[in-house]
Amino acid sequence: MELWTYLPLAIGYLATLMLIRWVLLTRKRQPIASVAWILAIILLPLLGGVLFLFFGINQVERRKALKLAATRVAADSVSNLTDYEEDAGGDSTLSSQLHRLAELSCGYHVTRGNSIELLIDTNIAFRRIEEAILAAQKSIHLEYYLWKPDKAGRRIRDLLIERARQGIEVRFLYDGIGSILLRRSFLRSMSDAGIHVASFLPGQSLRERWSLNLRCHRKIVVVDGRLGFTGGMNIGDEYLGRNKQIGYWRDTHLRMTGPSVLQLQQVFAEDWYYATGEDLTTEPMFPDPSTDGDVTAQVVSGGPVDEIQTFHALMFSAINEARERITLATSFFVPTDGLSMALETAALRGVDVRLLLSGRSMYPWTLMAARSYYEALLRSGVKIHEYRRGVLHSKTLTIDGCWSLVGSPNFDPRSLVLNFEVGVAMSDERIALELERHFTDDLEHAREIRLDQWIRRPLRSVLIENFCRLFSPVM
Repeated sequence: MELWTYLPLAIGYLATLMLIRWVLLTRKRQPIASVAWILAIILLPLLGGVLFLFFGINQVERRKALKLAATRVAADSVSNLTDYEEDAGGDSTLSSQLHRLAELSCGYHVTRGNSIELLIDTNIAFRRIEEAILAAQKSIHLEYYLWKPDKAGRRIRDLLIERARQGIEVRFLYDGIGSILLRRSFLRSMSDAGIHVASFLPGQSLRERWSLNLRCHRKIVVVDGRLGFTGGMNIGDEYLGRNKQIGYWRDTHLRMTGPSVLQLQQVFAEDWYYATGEDLTTEPMFPDPSTDGDVTAQVVSGGPVDEIQTFHALMFSAINEARERITLATSFFVPTDGLSMALETAALRGVDVRLLLSGRSMYPWTLMAARSYYEALLRSGVKIHEYRRGVLHSKTLTIDGCWSLVGSPNFDPRSLVLNFEVGVAMSDERIALELERHFTDDLEHAREIRLDQWIRRPLRSVLIENFCRLFSPVM
């Protein structure tokens, strides 16, 4: 009788020790998070272990070799198309250093001769994507984190079905968690029309499906290998301002032509190979690039399988190298200790640091966590504004009016460590100044957070903010 009494306790201790061992082996680069998970497992024996299984394990490591193979296959095929001459001139020292860092981190070269249009009106961006789909001659590739089966989602789906029936090669890659509302009937209508449909994450095996924490947050459209779109906007009515509860939607998207589109195609090809095993580089998906403009650009991709945390390293370096001004707009602001320190020290050394953050959010706990960082930043001289017109979903960074980054990553650990993300780094004064102009216009719909008022907020708010901050590694 006594044996049966102590057996569950012994099993519990054994399971706890095994989970702690797992934490120590899999989270070597994040000691603070490791301590948090170990405490959760010990103090919440059952719940802590379950939470770690779902949110703490980097299941993508199990298919890291396949993802790296996908990268090599695509890179070997198109690297000769995206090289450029080092003496082409025109880049500042800052831009050159940041482009080199991005290249070493993710493997994509700088390209010249691009034409890039900033799209800050989501309805215009949606219309540009529709026009591109209708004008496609050979292929249409789409990769999205979130695709809603609402009016907007059905409209694009129906256009894709129409084009597929007309002989256009269409591939659709979606995130299994972000697009969880897509029912089988919605996807089957696409497959029946000849569209190739695949889910990026969760993975194909049962063990990979445990991981709900790793997501493909990219938004990519590539048409004929010559026209590309990327940025912050997903597909759904809310992104067009049609959801009355959410209201106006502020986002930033890019329409691209030129050699950089081949790199966007390469990102898609890598992800498609990772998800399906189909090698797109054996097909004529990478036409000879044309020079359509004068923008120097570089597609940047990052994910949890990379040796270097690409976007974290790039943003950290860009902020540290700034000498005059920084503008950062992001929908989710939960900076790592390194990024928070970089912003504070930049302001202390005289750089004009301005942040445009969400004043409203569909996830209030992220808003509370973000506010827990305000006081230290404000004391350092950082200017913080909360957007009030509607939902801020842009993800943009400009440095000294000469270098800018636009894409899918937010300024939080999920985007910088856990998600697969994509962005475009640009060395172009016109683009940077245009982004700064839009930033200034957005401030008219924002309220500035002032230190003297902020430190007088209720203690209850401080406690809630600091409690939400405890969960920042998985927000």
